[in-house]
Amino acid sequence: MSPTSPASPTSTATPHCPTRRLTTAQALVTFLARQYTERDGRRQRLISATWGIFGHGNVAGIGQALVEAAAGGGPGGTTPGNGTGNGTGHRMPYLQGRNEQAMVHAAVGYARQSGRLSAHAVTTSIGPGATNLVTGAALATINRLPVLLLPGDTFATRPADPVLQQLEVPYAGDVSVNDCLRPVSRYFDRITRPEALIPAALQAMRVLADPAETGAVTLALPQDVQAEAYDWPEEFFAERDWHIRRPAPDTYELEAAVRAIRSARRPLIVAGGGVRHSAAEETLAAFTAATRIPVASTQAGKGALRHDHPADVGGIGHTGTATADELARTADLVIGIGTRFSDFTTASGTLFADPAVRFLHLNITGFDAHKLGALPLVADARAGLEALTTALAGRGYRVDPAYETEYTSAKEAWEERVEASFATPAPAARPTQTQVLGLLDTLVTEDDILINAAGSLPGDLHKLWRARSRDQYHVEYGYSCMGYEIPAAIGVLLATGSQGRAGRPVWALVGDGTYLMNPTEIVTAVQENLPLKLLILQNHGYASIGGLSEAVGAERFGTAYRHRDADGGFTGPPLPVDLAANAASLGLRVLRATTVDDLRKALSEARDAEGPTCVYVETETPDTVSGPPPAQAWWDVPVAETASRPAAVKAREEYDRQVAARRRHL
Repeated sequence: MSPTSPASPTSTATPHCPTRRLTTAQALVTFLARQYTERDGRRQRLISATWGIFGHGNVAGIGQALVEAAAGGGPGGTTPGNGTGNGTGHRMPYLQGRNEQAMVHAAVGYARQSGRLSAHAVTTSIGPGATNLVTGAALATINRLPVLLLPGDTFATRPADPVLQQLEVPYAGDVSVNDCLRPVSRYFDRITRPEALIPAALQAMRVLADPAETGAVTLALPQDVQAEAYDWPEEFFAERDWHIRRPAPDTYELEAAVRAIRSARRPLIVAGGGVRHSAAEETLAAFTAATRIPVASTQAGKGALRHDHPADVGGIGHTGTATADELARTADLVIGIGTRFSDFTTASGTLFADPAVRFLHLNITGFDAHKLGALPLVADARAGLEALTTALAGRGYRVDPAYETEYTSAKEAWEERVEASFATPAPAARPTQTQVLGLLDTLVTEDDILINAAGSLPGDLHKLWRARSRDQYHVEYGYSCMGYEIPAAIGVLLATGSQGRAGRPVWALVGDGTYLMNPTEIVTAVQENLPLKLLILQNHGYASIGGLSEAVGAERFGTAYRHRDADGGFTGPPLPVDLAANAASLGLRVLRATTVDDLRKALSEARDAEGPTCVYVETETPDTVSGPPPAQAWWDVPVAETASRPAAVKAREEYDRQVAARRRHL
């Protein structure tokens, strides 16, 4: 990808090239404030704000540069909150975080809500501030979402060795803790001289703006180099537009794809996150209107079609619907669109059971397009779907009406199971987790956005939630990182420009285990008066892993939040932890709900709230009526091959039965 105003690769000033004397940090911030992306005629800031926690590795460099560049910037109004970046001019607004990992999560939430067209930077000191970035960087890269990481680093000139927080490596003098970020970054560079920033910064922007390569980008900044002055070419600070390309499919691959579709009797589309990143939802709807091919969705792709679209058959895989998974088992052609085909989607290689099944993968990366021995269609999702629709239009392809009747009838039957799961008992009863979702389902509109990432909620949501808009369903399941939800919600609020009642309602759904991982950014929401709606479901432990532990013969060991018993186990009374009081202590307004009726009122009140608000509810253990439907497909978690305890022996027998169905699609 090339910018429309390419920068000169040289760092040497000439009589024909005016210069500006700035520190390396000042030059970097000035450069970042002048980078833009452009797609389909829409232009926005590439880096619209910088998150930061300061220490001795960045306070005098990036910190000082941000003081000069912020010029009063901040969330709301003409700040990065509107998602366009156009209101900030060449300022660089600063956002204050409380935890380095959480700052990356917030930046990722912002990038996803912004369609990967705009991103945030994150700066930290050296040492633990830098290593705290690793989890967030992995999450960003796995989910193909752009974030710029600017960790401080130890002295390039080594006037004192070691300095505070320096990792000493006996066999290499040029290694620091920032090297932990190499495997989780799509681009990494250490800026050991000021002039090295010019090519590195341009490469960083190229990767951030490249839809096939994007992810975490790291520029490690030695603290002495940050503060060092240099005569920078003025051309380095010119505005640059990085065009987000939409590559069209190759003619040969397109013809092969058309032949495969025309010969299919039971095709099934698997829509992934690439549909959303490409803004291809309407194009997908047009394609299905023409062909009547049903559409299942991954966690990242849910919402590609509205839940009530005739072709939408719900989530696929281990957490999918019975409708989608039964179609997958009998499909003769699986058409992946913008998906990585993770093990949850393929049910660890057991889902696509037809002996003659073939795969067609439309993906912007060749790496993903070739998975499962597929026919590749390497292209932007929207451009590829448009080409397929046009190519099929004159050839009269449409699925057999009996197939269409089959999947629409199955969808209606599944909807009855959703209604049963969402049905609430008497108003004075304590709700189950799925009943909580049912109450929320009755309240939201297409404006609401739900954010979740880990625990048992992603499975319930994938199976049951009725997505009403393309961006309502925001479940991070590439890395499934506990603690993502609250900071990501802040990023989404900034991207949507939500401020008080005028903005879109953004819900962070967390269990108690997830809440305890990373609640610190509540303080940021309070500080910026962002109308976060935090829903805490208290079930006294790791409910998802508890269920998995039981299934694999580990007997729920270490998954409950309880006092120790006489034998040293954790089967005593629940811990006297009051998460509602904790949230209130961080500045949230908290609404406690103990019954279905309480919860209904609290959710409505929270949705209308102008400031950050928490709804806290202790959930009931589900029964056979109101609990979620069980998994509709398998997931491979290896079970002990030898064991003395009956639970593990039984679990191994079931494992051997399931794994026998796995196949490699070659």
